[in-house]
Amino acid sequence: MIKFLRLVISLINVIIVVALLSIHFIFKECSFKASVFYYAFPLPIIIGMVLILSIFITHKLRKYNLLLAAVLMLIWLVQSFKIHIPKTITDEDLEIVLWNASRENNLEDAFKINDGIPDILVMVEHGSYKTNFFNDKYPNYHFYKSDAGISIFSKSPLKIINEASSKFNTNFIHFETSGVNFYAIDVHGSIDVPRSWELGFVNKLIKNTKHTVILGDFNIPYESKHFESIKVNFDHAFSKRGNGFKETWPWNIPLLSLDHIWASKDLKILKTKKVATFTSDHSMVKTYIRK
Repeated sequence: MIKFLRLVISLINVIIVVALLSIHFIFKECSFKASVFYYAFPLPIIIGMVLILSIFITHKLRKYNLLLAAVLMLIWLVQSFKIHIPKTITDEDLEIVLWNASRENNLEDAFKINDGIPDILVMVEHGSYKTNFFNDKYPNYHFYKSDAGISIFSKSPLKIINEASSKFNTNFIHFETSGVNFYAIDVHGSIDVPRSWELGFVNKLIKNTKHTVILGDFNIPYESKHFESIKVNFDHAFSKRGNGFKETWPWNIPLLSLDHIWASKDLKILKTKKVATFTSDHSMVKTYIRK
């Protein structure tokens, strides 16, 4: 009886492992249902499940689980952990900050966590605050607060070019400042709304591919196929010049990379870093670019 149970458990282990690997490496985002599982089971989760299953299977099969976990760990580290030597930053370079504020924080919180006032700050899903307060406190700077939950701060004059929202509340703002085009984006994150719809909406609105920065909470990882068109003309700031794990969610745990800054290839990315904080479930991301 014990031998039979071990056989059943080993069979279940094989089925679960094969299913998880197929979802992550083969099916990915081939359909709406597949994409839901793909986002729900990033490599760290799969590695954890393989290790947990190893507790219940036979010693002979366990060694294969442990070997698989080691290989997956190596793949994850290669994909996610970046090491770059930062370039020297000058006063002419732009410090750009992105933060999903978890609907609880405002611009003052962002300045504090960033340990200074950046040249450009985009904050999505921010908490409530009064624009007049910041206009009075920082009279020489420029602010824009949208009704859709995106706030923009700039040390230089700010021009709003276009603002749009999808019917599922993916929010988009095109603005110019410091001689650079910016697209600020907050993609709807519900599991019952296909990301293909929302990223299709976003990609149609991105017209500029020179002197341009795209940034926001996209609610999809860097490896997503929905970034294919963006990757043609833009470099991912953290992958290009970041250090550490690129994943930004949740609560400083490197599980999913949801918050991204992309710079057009004619801009030079000098340095990118995540700023860890427990005041939001999303890490702050900042990068320095040279025009």
